[in-house]
Amino acid sequence: MSNSSLEPIRHSLAHLLARAVLEHFPDAKLTLGPAIDTGFYYDIDFSGQEFSSDDFSDIKKTMNKLLAQWEEFKKLDVSSDQARKIFAGNKYKLELIEEITAAGDDISLYYSGPAGSAPEVSELTESGSVSLENGGFIDLCRGGHVENPSADIPSDAFALDSVAGAYWRGDEKNEMLTRIYGLAFENAQELEKFKKNREAAQERDHRKLGKELDLFTFSDLVGSGLPLFTPRGTAMRQAITDKIDEIQAPFDYQKVTIPHLSKPALYEQSGHWEKFGEELFHVQGMDNDFVMKPMNCPHHTQIYASQLRSYRDLPLRLVENTMVYRDEQSGELSGLSRVRSITQDDGHVFCTPEGMEEEIDTIVTVIEEFYRALGMWQAADFWVSLSVRDPDTPEAYLGDAARWDEAESDLKKAADTRGLEVKTIPGEAAFYGPKLDFMFFDALEREWQLATIQLDFVMPERFDLEYTAESGERVAPVMIHRAITGSLERFMAVAIEHFGGDFPFWLAPTQIALLPVADEHQSYAQEIARELKTAGYRTTIVAANDSLGKRIRNLHQQMIPTFGVIGDDEVDSQTLSLEARTDDKEIVIKQDQLAADLPEWLADLE
Repeated sequence: MSNSSLEPIRHSLAHLLARAVLEHFPDAKLTLGPAIDTGFYYDIDFSGQEFSSDDFSDIKKTMNKLLAQWEEFKKLDVSSDQARKIFAGNKYKLELIEEITAAGDDISLYYSGPAGSAPEVSELTESGSVSLENGGFIDLCRGGHVENPSADIPSDAFALDSVAGAYWRGDEKNEMLTRIYGLAFENAQELEKFKKNREAAQERDHRKLGKELDLFTFSDLVGSGLPLFTPRGTAMRQAITDKIDEIQAPFDYQKVTIPHLSKPALYEQSGHWEKFGEELFHVQGMDNDFVMKPMNCPHHTQIYASQLRSYRDLPLRLVENTMVYRDEQSGELSGLSRVRSITQDDGHVFCTPEGMEEEIDTIVTVIEEFYRALGMWQAADFWVSLSVRDPDTPEAYLGDAARWDEAESDLKKAADTRGLEVKTIPGEAAFYGPKLDFMFFDALEREWQLATIQLDFVMPERFDLEYTAESGERVAPVMIHRAITGSLERFMAVAIEHFGGDFPFWLAPTQIALLPVADEHQSYAQEIARELKTAGYRTTIVAANDSLGKRIRNLHQQMIPTFGVIGDDEVDSQTLSLEARTDDKEIVIKQDQLAADLPEWLADLE
């Protein structure tokens, strides 16, 4: 069952939780309780009373008792005055009522409880109660519930999960409330599966593994959201970008380099200033004000604009691995998943309209080969979103409607030609154009948006980009934005958790470890290491500072895919004995045959 199908169940359970809390804490003040991706929550002001997870058992028992009695949700339309009287003792609900009234929207309450027992609005107005004696409940709500909770919600398919603090309306200037989280799924099996996957996710948490595998760190002196990558982490980053470079090499992508600063005028003209102005880092120069670049595409337009272009010069494919900077709120930062310095494997293709479909196909080829190398290109591993405009908010998008219609149609046609099964998702387009977003599932069945292809008819027009068409007319090119991993930091977080640190050979920060048995074997180990590094393998020597057994155990903990022990036999025979960490494969190679024999053996490990 999809999240959208589960939403009525989860929303209904938020009401059930609130009613159960009032059974035990009648002075509590309810605020908001929405459905979320894994269940539901309710933010509650306990008016000075203590609430903790120790109360979960009693609350869950009450929820189960009430659930057996709840047979309907019934809408009750009320006036603003009636709503104010009913919630006169709850300032949070009164604030919501005033907002609804000011917006000119209708106010509705929902009764949940035994069928046929919903009170009249006049009775509520007189009593001012939301917690009814028959076990029923009244709450301010727009709707979206199950019809019959007792029949539609299994009592073993939801659980109370955790308690956290939350400011009213997310504003730290407001009161601190208690947020009670619940989990809810289609059945008990799905609930248990989620719990097990979450436990596994905690073991695979990239923040935990990143420290254990020595990939990255953070420093208070540098600042939150600004990761520092160690030599091992940097090797992994380089492996990712090298793989992309290798795959796209046949397609004539040209590397460029741009500064990390820009005058605000660049982003004012591109349209990013209006959309992302609050996220920009400002820099005061001696003569000019600057901003740290939050994206690269406006800079790349200026490389295109630096000379006259003809249709014969197109497509022009520019790529760059570079950082951009966004001033994220500190409370939203999370390891590598959400940072302030973001490395993008960014690419922008300028092409003719006639060449657009071929360019999209080329980009899909690069995406496919990259994720196939990760073992993530099976049909069950991903799906593709055709992200288009929200028809209800046309003001959120730049450019005219006709060009948008054309762009959305062209993307759909390119996807169909490629054989990609896409789902059209309104409202997920970029402000300058529609896009294909590649949504991947990791080993724990969590969904991540990674690669993207975005069409842009707007920015070339805003920057007056042109080329001379075959007819001699000066026309605007199509601009295609593409990213294979998206944010390199976020991709690394996904990859670390997906593989649990046990990376494919090509991605492993250290690929081969050499263990000299004693000091007298160190010289030969260094000689072999030089040859392996020259051949392009990330190799380290683990000196004989500990026992051989302890060093091998440490290598297993670091999940280095292959290692070789170097002792008297190897030195005397001028060989290297290598062993794969996970599948018991071994090979003995003569030193003068390393370049010839090692690649074939390693290929079997991929």
